[in-house]
Amino acid sequence: MVDPFGRQVSYLRVSVTDRCDLRCVYCMAEDMSFLPKAEVLTLEELDRLCGAFIDLGVERIRLTGGEPLVRKNVISLFRSLGARIGDGGLRELTVTTNGTQLRRMADDLFAAGVRRINVSLDTLDPAAFAAVTRWGKLDQTLEGIFAARAAGLKVKINAVALKGVNEHQFDQMIRWCGENGFDLTLIETMPLGEISGDRTDQYLPLSEVRRDLRQRWTLDESAHRTGGPARYYTVRETGGRLGFITPLTHNFCEGCNRVRLTCTGTLYMCLGQDDAADLRKVLRDPAVDEAGLHAAIREAITRKPKGHDFVIDRRDARPALGRHMSVTGG
Repeated sequence: MVDPFGRQVSYLRVSVTDRCDLRCVYCMAEDMSFLPKAEVLTLEELDRLCGAFIDLGVERIRLTGGEPLVRKNVISLFRSLGARIGDGGLRELTVTTNGTQLRRMADDLFAAGVRRINVSLDTLDPAAFAAVTRWGKLDQTLEGIFAARAAGLKVKINAVALKGVNEHQFDQMIRWCGENGFDLTLIETMPLGEISGDRTDQYLPLSEVRRDLRQRWTLDESAHRTGGPARYYTVRETGGRLGFITPLTHNFCEGCNRVRLTCTGTLYMCLGQDDAADLRKVLRDPAVDEAGLHAAIREAITRKPKGHDFVIDRRDARPALGRHMSVTGG
């Protein structure tokens, strides 16, 4: 699949649920309203849709949420998709998780074919962690991370850069990740969905963070890529990788190879635009066969825009988009 700007779409991010067992301040409102179950695709429907994308050339699938591992029986979807890894199918199946369920599920994920995971962890300070997640326990997430490593999974830590929350903790995280063999990626907060508080108070430009870190660390540019938008450096002092995802200070649209499928079957061709395709309607129409489903997906790709228009501006307190990241798929 090639979009109107010549970019090959080979990466699908799939939100299997909008629900989560945490309420991170940059992602969700504290009192969230979740989707009725009737609107959410079954795991079998998600599997069929993912299969259609694989047939059309998608090589990487990342399952996300909400928190994907809180969905009942989700490991069956991992197993089904993992069986399609190989020649002519998927190259990689990954997951983004908050780590709370990893202690009990890490071995099953590895057995299903997952070899690499992203874990959201914004701070190593227990009190700050509880404040950012609203009710999370740092020990539970850390136990999950080390269970994943023990199961053979390569772990990458994702940390959203938050002014006044974790900006003075990145040195500690770089050191800790280096000691434990984890890559680290820092992410700018994205203006998606209404939250409690003002995002202009949260926003920390990663251009400033990188400049500050270079005063203490030697950051060598790296050609390493994982299929996503991060730009990587090797930290010479630790040997670990440090990535930066910068949707605001330096967008990554020119090389975008991704589309996002929500748990309701809505396909967003761009994280930062509202145009979408309703694949649930197509999927549940008994008159539509696989060829019709493929055609609907191809038509949606022809509408993939050139890029997003994210901006965080104190003069306009509204988010760039009304939907929360947990709905779109993190």
